[in-house]
Amino acid sequence: MGQPVKEYQDIPGTTVFDADQCRKGYGVNMFCMSLLKADNRTAFKADEAGYLKQFDLTPEQTEAILKRQWNRMLELGGNIYFTAKLAATDGLSFQQVAAIMTGATQQQYADMMLAGGRSPNGNRSKAEWANKNG
Repeated sequence: MGQPVKEYQDIPGTTVFDADQCRKGYGVNMFCMSLLKADNRTAFKADEAGYLKQFDLTPEQTEAILKRQWNRMLELGGNIYFTAKLAATDGLSFQQVAAIMTGATQQQYADMMLAGGRSPNGNRSKAEWANKNG
């Protein structure tokens, strides 16, 4: 029997971190939290793939981390606040990662946010988005 569809799963471009995502992403999030310690950051940067082997990760999660596929990490259970620790390890700001995740340059992302953010019109449900974008 499959998981019931949750109303918020219909929001385009959004992965809501709920209890199911938390369970799914436990290994991703524990890896990210390990980066709080300088020694762990050094070990990770020296051998990223090797370092990841100590965490209970799926092959998809490992690939997303190694390729820095930020949106995919969230889809696979990563928490945005935990994955930000990986970004910081790479010397990226939260704004830089958000720009990457939205397909914008950092300046385009900053300008959009300073102008009030993305309009909710046409972005409230996947069905509404599909109707708007054909």
